[in-house]
Amino acid sequence: MSLRLHPSLHATATPDKPAVIMAGSEESLTYGQLEQASNRHARLMRQLGLGAGDAVAICVENSLAFLPLVLACQRSGLTYVSISTRLLAHEVDYILRDSGARLLIVSPGIDAADRIRATISADLPLFSVNGPVPGATPWEPLADGLPMDPLPDERAGTEMLYSSGTTGRPKGILQPPPSADIADPDALTMLARTYFGLSGDSVYLSPAPLYHAAPLRWSLATLKSGGVVVVLERFDAELTLASIQAHRVTHGQFVPTHFVRMLKLPEPVRARFDLSSLRLAIHAAAPCAIPVKQAMIDWWGPILVEYYAGTEGNGMTMITSEEWLAHPGSVGRAVLGQLRICGPDGEELPTGQEGEVYFSEARPFAYHNDPERTAATANRHGWTSLGDIGRVDEEGYLYLTDRKSFMIISGGVNISPQEIEDLLIQHPRVTDAAVIGAPCPEMGERVVAVVQPADMAEADDRLAAELTAWVRQGLSGVKVPRQIDFMEQLPRHDTGKLYKQPLRARYQPPVA
Repeated sequence: MSLRLHPSLHATATPDKPAVIMAGSEESLTYGQLEQASNRHARLMRQLGLGAGDAVAICVENSLAFLPLVLACQRSGLTYVSISTRLLAHEVDYILRDSGARLLIVSPGIDAADRIRATISADLPLFSVNGPVPGATPWEPLADGLPMDPLPDERAGTEMLYSSGTTGRPKGILQPPPSADIADPDALTMLARTYFGLSGDSVYLSPAPLYHAAPLRWSLATLKSGGVVVVLERFDAELTLASIQAHRVTHGQFVPTHFVRMLKLPEPVRARFDLSSLRLAIHAAAPCAIPVKQAMIDWWGPILVEYYAGTEGNGMTMITSEEWLAHPGSVGRAVLGQLRICGPDGEELPTGQEGEVYFSEARPFAYHNDPERTAATANRHGWTSLGDIGRVDEEGYLYLTDRKSFMIISGGVNISPQEIEDLLIQHPRVTDAAVIGAPCPEMGERVVAVVQPADMAEADDRLAAELTAWVRQGLSGVKVPRQIDFMEQLPRHDTGKLYKQPLRARYQPPVA
């Protein structure tokens, strides 16, 4: 008999075991309560006329309401479209139209809650959880009176997640389930169990928004395995450490921004917490500066595991702490697909040369309603790329240098923003940094750094000069920013990805 994994099975075996705990409020759901809630939601969705293959959009902040809604879709044959709570109303509307969502569930905690009804189609049913939203029908009173037992015709639903749109409009990626059986484990759940030791004894900490691919998939994998999911309402460095101690967290999934902010806590604060329960700290989503990762390994021990992959699922690399210490800066060797580094002509380059990162022999994918964009990811061999630039060494380890679309070309020289950003965030008076290319009549582009200082009151010419000297000590002159500006908060996605388009727009000449 093949392995079957699903929260409903654990609800029968261990109904009183905690399934989901909110780190800030300490509110929780047991497996029994999770089962009852997801069944009621599934029955309401069916009552509203939704059938297999229909899409339900969920735009809800991290809360106890989120995962039961997703599981309701997953067990009733529906496609769940989780939408970033940080989007503007017209951006939410684009995803709704593109995905063909039949209804939208929102909550008061999202940024555009009070403006959504005025933007979306008037005939799209709008519901709210966790409190009232203008123009929305409260969901909980409708679901609370429904039966708590499973639908008689349960079948596996699936996800359609949208990329974060850092280089353009979000792209929808539909991931079909492995079979119609709701308990048939998906590839990520099996990978998490095989490579990362996820099991019923695991306590997984999700410090990032659940609407994003990695936190959502890891949380679901934990629930399918019978573990406990601890969710931070919003990332907070000190609360993260306190939650690891309080709940004896064994696994966590982080992004480099989380590491930077925890490392910048005062040493007495960091030393206050017992983190000995932590067995594995997984990180991905954005490049991690070598000194930052080294500092985390020095602090937490060799428990960091990094992977490189996209929501598209076309390939994956992985690296342990031990491997990384021997290959600092690498994101690992391929565990899904085969790495190919290609030149502008799409042909493979010799080992060690830098080019665009492709995967061959991996799972195909398609962007929803966008065949042109899908086709643009593949070369003539059928290998696919997410648009990142890197090189592979003789042992097969991949080193990323930047995104193709972020590369600065100044005076004919290719300049990677990433290494400049990595150096700037090491400065003790810097919290975050973004480096972009701005138009320059002489050089084509000039290097501009936009810095988020630790104290905005210190954002002056003296700090700019100090940071210029800092970069000059570590990098060649062509990479030194010609201009340093300051922002109170950089436009960074909660998952750690940086939105560079709005920054670039600030430096474009006015249209005549």
